Amino acid sequence: MQASDILTIGDLARRTGISVSAIRYYEEKGLVEALRTGGNQRRFLRADIRRLSFILIAQKMGLSLDEIGAALARLPQGRTPNARDWSQISHEIRNRLNNEIHRLQTIRQDLDGCIGCGCLSLKSCALYNRDDKWGAKRAGPRVLR
Repeated sequence: MQASDILTIGDLARRTGISVSAIRYYEEKGLVEALRTGGNQRRFLRADIRRLSFILIAQKMGLSLDEIGAALARLPQGRTPNARDWSQISHEIRNRLNNEIHRLQTIRQDLDGCIGCGCLSLKSCALYNRDDKWGAKRAGPRVLR
């Protein structure tokens, strides 16, 4: 490993546009891993630029830090991820996004037939809870979420 492959936390912050405190937070959460010098100073690999960039992009896409951590756990530590690595992660995220899109479309369809519809008909109501079948599990409106 060459010296140019190692970055201080300040260098990493400048290269990614992420604050030093945020990088420390991501380290605390296990999303990046710092090497330590003999004086206990943090040093990061150049590959961490991509890891941190991925974190920012994934957060903008609505992924939680737990989901981001699970995706990053599949990436190799110490080398820049290759196209195959990113392809596997993007496939998993795409599946998650497709599921979320389907859930939101279902909510939108129910919204059109429920809120403010004025139907006043339990026969056509999407939330009608005949015989309190959801009562043992949880409140009826929560079933839609």
